[in-house]
Amino acid sequence: MDGRDVDRALAESLAVLAGRADDDWSVRAGPLTWTCREAAEHVAHDLAAYAGQLAARPREGYLPFDLVVRPEAPVAELLQVVRAGGGLLTGALALAGPDVRAWHWGPCDPSGFAAMGTAEILLHTWDITRGLRVDWHLPAPLAAAVLARLFPDAPGGDPAEVLLWCTGRAALAGRARRTSWTWQASLG
Repeated sequence: MDGRDVDRALAESLAVLAGRADDDWSVRAGPLTWTCREAAEHVAHDLAAYAGQLAARPREGYLPFDLVVRPEAPVAELLQVVRAGGGLLTGALALAGPDVRAWHWGPCDPSGFAAMGTAEILLHTWDITRGLRVDWHLPAPLAAAVLARLFPDAPGGDPAEVLLWCTGRAALAGRARRTSWTWQASLG
């Protein structure tokens, strides 16, 4: 996976969320304990953090910085921060060669950071749209790419449904909903 996947996921997300900026984002984001606003802030933070990891290339631990969105910022501006975080990540991915490694619970390559960024965008867009009562579905090609990189042992089936199951958001035919999970971004 690479920055193009992050860009595609971001375009999908912003296409559905930008039109809902005037909705009540204080409601719970689907199955999460966060509000829709908090979920979007989390996405912006993670995208910027992944970009920072790739730029600094720490061998152990996360860089000691956090992205903070001013609480009074309207949702439309929050979505611009999400877009900025995505831009930072795609820029960092474009500059990182395939041999670059940065820490994410072990050494992680650029494709792992691209997959995690794509997953964060897609999954939390799904969460937010559930909270806002918007009918939106994960795009199957991006879900399949995330599964291949982060969940190599995932069962077969519709990629969107399988990704929701892998991340504890839904049951899957013949399988109970997961109560804990992790993805495999690290290379070892």
